[in-house]
Amino acid sequence: MTLYEADKLPLADLDYRRLLPLVGQANATLARYDGLLQGIPNPAIMLSPLTTQEAVLSSKIEGTQVTIDEVLEHEAGLIKEGEKLNDIQEIFNYRKALYSAREHLKDYPIRLSFVRELHRILLDSVRGQDKTPGEFRREQNWIGTYGCSIEEASFVPPNPLQLSNLLQEWEDYMDSDDMDFLLQTAVVHAQFELLHPFKDGNGRIGRILIPLFLYQKQVLSQPMFYLSAYLENHREEYYLRLKRISSDRDWNGWIAFFLQAVITQAKQNGARVGEILRLYEDMKEQIHKITRSQYTVHLLDALFSQPIFKSSQLARLTKIPAASLKSFIARLKKEGILTELRPASGRQPAILAFGRLLNIAEGKDIF
Repeated sequence: MTLYEADKLPLADLDYRRLLPLVGQANATLARYDGLLQGIPNPAIMLSPLTTQEAVLSSKIEGTQVTIDEVLEHEAGLIKEGEKLNDIQEIFNYRKALYSAREHLKDYPIRLSFVRELHRILLDSVRGQDKTPGEFRREQNWIGTYGCSIEEASFVPPNPLQLSNLLQEWEDYMDSDDMDFLLQTAVVHAQFELLHPFKDGNGRIGRILIPLFLYQKQVLSQPMFYLSAYLENHREEYYLRLKRISSDRDWNGWIAFFLQAVITQAKQNGARVGEILRLYEDMKEQIHKITRSQYTVHLLDALFSQPIFKSSQLARLTKIPAASLKSFIARLKKEGILTELRPASGRQPAILAFGRLLNIAEGKDIF
């Protein structure tokens, strides 16, 4: 199996007659999605379940088996064990990397040192922690069935001696302006995956970089556009299109696939953001009617940021006096807004869920 020889960036000889109609459509759908984002007063809070969903789905592509509600249940105190616990820790790390990246990009651009830091966070104390977290590889690696030799590999990325120069060219390309930013995002993601610069975690880091790059190029007002739902649903084609870049230099096929992913996911994400925004406004009115309290927005924001919780966690998030909070929770349970997952027992507080938000995040009725 021969090593992949990375193409020089920007790419030459792309089939623009094929790609430009998709570029136009992808930009239009993404602009509509971003218009929704700009209308949300506190997107980091209101869309936190979608951030958790992205962490779950991006990790699922790599083999984890855990759901959004299981992650949030564990966070609230319904402790998972064994393999589930390992998977949940990976989700926590992925989410932490996303949050850390958002803060970083407020003041600094994407740099290789920043990518290494994201990798260190991602692999902290989980599977892959022995794969030099935060460091680019110094050894040859390859992709194939478990235990296969390099001769049996389906893909062999560039020699580690070439990696430093290739990564610097990749960083320089991100700093440049290609013909279109969405087309450029497709190239940035694929080239990172093909360089395969880490021993583990390349796919997840590559997917984290998609919204970050779009935010850096000011295509998005918030680094909150997630593609993993589409990539998980089309996993075989996702890998096949990347592989065909290395085997056939088929960049056009990859870019067309990526742009279609953006078109489909921007519509779906937009619909989900719209649902969340409507739920927020509806709940603001309902909760105020139920509680008649000055704390309505504090309570609502807490439910959106942590939709499965213990009363002690809600108290910490809202700063609402204990007696008032106990009364509010009782009324919200009575009205069916909150569901009890575990009743209070002895010193153990009850664990409750804001089911309507979780149903939107999961895309199906689970409560």
